[in-house]
Amino acid sequence: MKTAAQIVVLDAGGQYCHLIARKVRDLGVYSEVRPSETSAADLAGAKGLIISGGPNSVYDPSSPTVDPAIFRSGARVLGICYGQQLMAHLLGGTVQLGVKGEYGLATFDLFANGAGRSSALFDGISGPQQIWMSHRDLVSAPPPGFSVLGSTATCAIAAIEAPARGLYAVQFHPEVAHTTRGREVLSNFLFGICDCRRDWDPRHRVPQIEDEIRQCVGDRNVFFFVSGGVDSTVACALCQRALGADRVQGVYVDTGLMREGETDSMRRISGLSVESAEDQFLSALNGVRDPERKRHIIGEEFVRVQERILEARHLLDGRWILGQGTIYPDTIESGGTEKAAVIKTHHNRVPGIQRLIDEGRIVEPLRSYYKDEVREIGRELGLPAEIVDRHPFPGPGLAIRCLCSEIEAGVQATSEGCIVPVHSVGVQGDSRSYAPVLCIDALNAALDHAVATELINRISGVNRVIACVRSLAPLADLRVHVSALTPERLARLRHADAIVRRLSHDSGFDRRIWQFPVVLIPLGTTAAPDSVVLRPIDSVDGMTAQSVAMPSDLLDSLAAELLTVPGIGGVFYDLTHKPPATIEWE
Repeated sequence: MKTAAQIVVLDAGGQYCHLIARKVRDLGVYSEVRPSETSAADLAGAKGLIISGGPNSVYDPSSPTVDPAIFRSGARVLGICYGQQLMAHLLGGTVQLGVKGEYGLATFDLFANGAGRSSALFDGISGPQQIWMSHRDLVSAPPPGFSVLGSTATCAIAAIEAPARGLYAVQFHPEVAHTTRGREVLSNFLFGICDCRRDWDPRHRVPQIEDEIRQCVGDRNVFFFVSGGVDSTVACALCQRALGADRVQGVYVDTGLMREGETDSMRRISGLSVESAEDQFLSALNGVRDPERKRHIIGEEFVRVQERILEARHLLDGRWILGQGTIYPDTIESGGTEKAAVIKTHHNRVPGIQRLIDEGRIVEPLRSYYKDEVREIGRELGLPAEIVDRHPFPGPGLAIRCLCSEIEAGVQATSEGCIVPVHSVGVQGDSRSYAPVLCIDALNAALDHAVATELINRISGVNRVIACVRSLAPLADLRVHVSALTPERLARLRHADAIVRRLSHDSGFDRRIWQFPVVLIPLGTTAAPDSVVLRPIDSVDGMTAQSVAMPSDLLDSLAAELLTVPGIGGVFYDLTHKPPATIEWE
């Protein structure tokens, strides 16, 4: 079937694939995502094709590819990250296998002389530019007839073009917010190179979503288990608007993994009924240490709670389906497209939920949208700012911010800092990494994010850098302790999180950032076995994120008060951007 979209994004498995399509639509051009191997004949009619990034190497026989005929089809083609490597590989260039890779912020130097100066892709752009990298392999020689447009300090060929053939490629990600001129690069491709017309209005979202809800639900009713977060609240409100309030019901489930005061706040704001299931969840999680296992258990217990409530309220007679606030980053990091790597399994994508999806018993109005879009939709619906503007909080709650360990071990001193044998999840080159943490001295590093980025890009075997802000004992004397998810540790984390939220709010710092995870790790002394990691970040859509430095006086106040909490022996600061680390630690 030929495409009606002006721009088609070919999915090579990248975490940002659908983000590319979304950014194109934001510029007023309708776009759609297709599998990377879609034939050139089926893409006829598209003015432009964009090959997404992806986690693979072009030298892996099972890696995604494209129909080579697209490069002579008449459509303009832009390759991004893996897309540049694939274009170069198929057209006679050379791709160099990466050993470590490059992740996070970098500076792109557009060549002032030659092709860089006259490239339509970079029209109106000059001088060094901040860009976002996430790759292992790189192009070491362009294909015949291609010009090199610019470079970074570690990537000599960061952009190439063959304008007479309508072929362009960049190693960096113009679609993410942290590439400062990325929107202009995409705009140049759409309008200057592809000659697209504007045929999409983002304001069509709410009526379109309502139509999709009505088509999915039919004559059935919808029941929501509202977490209190932005996503589930907006999704519930959309269904009420599309179907009428009498056809939509909701309940708030207290899992025992909530923040301090969360349940009382939800009862006050929403007026929802509350189902207490603390004993059920904590019993199922007793002794569990593996992060993925935690997520699976929480998701499955949600299904059990849901089934119990649905049965008690006689909602299993075929006239009801389940509503969820799943958003696009939840699905993509769970391997939500054909070739995307699983970074972490979302609790809305565990087997029990997947069965309901397969049976057509779930409606997810926001599954194609990002957090910033969800907030905009919430404002259009007239929801209060207290809900719409609140920081994101993970569905599995404090369970995935309370890290556990099966081993007892000390830290390992190196010339760069100390390796802490606590593993966290990361995303490197669009695939999952699970690695220990490098800890550096905050006094020497001065919370320097550039230092952290350089260390991760240079040192194999780590995906996260933290700085020691203050501890009750020298770092070399701290140990990782055998630990599990216990009520005592959850209470410790809940207390620490409340301190951080209070002081951040009182100082106004929480209004300058997107999210502030507070993480408990089993690193400390015998008397104080845990430490707190502060993780303030800034983001637009959650797909990429920058670690944010907080004012020194606030940091001092936080560290001092946190160390008064019984059982906490250290305070650390996460200096790592996403990528290579995910926002959450598990």
